[in-house]
This record gives sequence, structure tokens and C-alpha cells, in this order.
Amino acid sequence: MNPRVYNFSAGPANLPLPALEEAQRDLLCLPGVGASVLEISHRSKKFTEILETAKANIAQLLGLSDQYDVLFLHGGARLQFVMIPLNFLRGAGKPADFIVTGHWGADAFKDAQREGAVNMAWDGKPTKFSRTPKDAELKLDPNAAYVHYTSNETIEGVQFKAEPNTGGAPAICDMSSDFLSRPIAVEKYAMMYAGAQKNAGPAGLAIAIIRKDMLARIPEGLHDMLDYRVHSREGSTYNTPPCFPIYMVMLTTKWLLQTIGGLAKMDEINCRKAQMLYDVIDRSGGFYRGHAAPESRSTMNVTFRLPSEDAEKAFVQEAAEAGFHELKGHRSVGGMRASIYNAMPVEGVEKLAEFMQAFRTKSGK
Repeated sequence: MNPRVYNFSAGPANLPLPALEEAQRDLLCLPGVGASVLEISHRSKKFTEILETAKANIAQLLGLSDQYDVLFLHGGARLQFVMIPLNFLRGAGKPADFIVTGHWGADAFKDAQREGAVNMAWDGKPTKFSRTPKDAELKLDPNAAYVHYTSNETIEGVQFKAEPNTGGAPAICDMSSDFLSRPIAVEKYAMMYAGAQKNAGPAGLAIAIIRKDMLARIPEGLHDMLDYRVHSREGSTYNTPPCFPIYMVMLTTKWLLQTIGGLAKMDEINCRKAQMLYDVIDRSGGFYRGHAAPESRSTMNVTFRLPSEDAEKAFVQEAAEAGFHELKGHRSVGGMRASIYNAMPVEGVEKLAEFMQAFRTKSGK
């Protein structure tokens, strides 16, 4: 068996080793079923049990009341950029507010414009998406249909440390890259959604958590596959759902509950991992330069530059040779990006911090 590398990819990202091992063990034949999870009907008793367990685990981790519905959907978070304005902006007769702190928030804003009036409540582009706003900076419409924001911007490495004050308007949050990484104040959200491939499971699945009163706001006449009411009514099985990703979400959330001990403990581990890398950056005398303002730094995606592009190319190459993969940053920001989601072991971050220190020393800095 080939050794596993330390995978710092922004996504698809690491999955917990115990979840992978359980999936590997039972892949050919689920206990008591006689067939693989890849082969059984999505309407079978066993898959219904898997789906309901995944929902229950998410509800337990987040502390959801029965006022929220957990939906498993196709299309990743990108399709949610379309479904949200279709369901909650079309025909609403009032605008939606967007707090844009990076690439993904900007994309969501662009897609919403096709369905109704939108208001840029705050735009981080003038500061190169290096920080999140203070509440006093937000230009919110008190009658907004909803306020949309991205809790953690994967590309730029900026993260809200607390929920912004949306002025009473329904808050809808793209949590794709910090979903299930920390406790949240659930009661502040009308909807949360995430692509699974960062912290919850493999690619191919979106998880949408919707407060049930929001369903009454959806206009008639939507295509069934784009109508949240249909997916809620049918228990996420209106059509064949992404069965294997849902199975992996079930295993991953079991790991979070039983091995990690919940989101408070996961947050403690994640903060410790992130601080290791930020300490190296801050103590490097400017050799490493973080992109995000210190007060907005992400615990999931650590973004930084080196003194030159040549140094950055050498860093990527030598890091890969040392077993640290996918560290090259997104082209819009450049530099490096170390994505240290839930399943990245502490050991991997410790070793990357040691490599960063050694690389700086070798460079004579």
C-alpha cells in the first residue's frame, strides 16, 4: 500500500481515516445486506437508515431543533447560488442583501442578480478580500428578503469570527469550507448550506439546512428539482440522491461525535492547528506574509506569500517532495494555501510548520 501524503487541498479534501477504513471494510458488502452501498436502492430500508442517521448526526452536532430541515441535494454549493434566489428572491418584491468577502460570495451575488433586485451591503474587493466587515460597515436594507454571506472564503482565507448582525432579515450562509468545524448560533440562521467536500464528505453532495417557516415563502411554479419544498416533502429522495456521499457523511459525522467528541472539541483542535502556522508566519520577519488581516484569519485555509515567485515555486516543489501536497494558492491570490480542515491530523500541521521554518532558514532569512 502506498503511504498517504499530507493533503492540504482546498477540496475535495481529507476524509477522516476511521471513516475511510470503515467504508473500505464494508464496501463490497454492507453487514446484513449482501450488497455494496454503491448497489443498494435509495428507497431500501438500509439506505433509509443511513440517510436518517446522517441527518440525525448533523442535527446533534449543530444542536438543531425540529424547526429545521436537513436536505441532501445534488449540484454542490454552486447550485445553491441559483436555488436560493429562485426560492426566496423571485417574486419576493424586495431585494436581497449580500455581504461579499471573497470569490464565492461574489459568485453568489452574480447569480442572484438574474432573479431579482440585489444590494451589495458590503464589498471586500477594494481591500483585496483581506478581511470581514464590522457590523457598523454594513449597508443593509431593513426590508431585505434575506441577507447572504459566506462564513469562510476558501480562496482568500478570511472567516467571520461571529455571525454578522443582519438587522432581523433572514440570514442565509454559505458554510461550505467551515461547516461542522465549530459550534454556531443556529438560531441566527434561516438557512445554512455547504458543499460536502471540505469537512463533511466527498464531492457530489450539498447539505442544506432550512428553517421550516422559510418554505412558506417559496413561490409556485418552480421546477420540482429546484424547489426546496419538494425535497423537504420527499425526505431528500425525490429522485436518486448522491447515495455514496451521504453514506460517507454518515461515517464522518459519526467520527465527529464518537471520536472527536463534538464541535467544541473540533474547534479547539482546529484553532490549535491554525495557530501553529500563523505563528510561523508572524515570526518569520516578513519572509512569509499572510493575506488575511489577523482579526479575520481563517482556521480552515491559511493563505500566505513568500518573498518572490521563484521562492514560491521552490517551496511548492520541495514541500511536495517532503510529502506536503496541494499547497499552491489560487491564481487570484497567488502564493500558498494550506487547507487544514477537520480531518487534517495535528501531526500534519506540526510537520508543515517545521518544514516552513526549515525552508526559511535554508533561504538565509
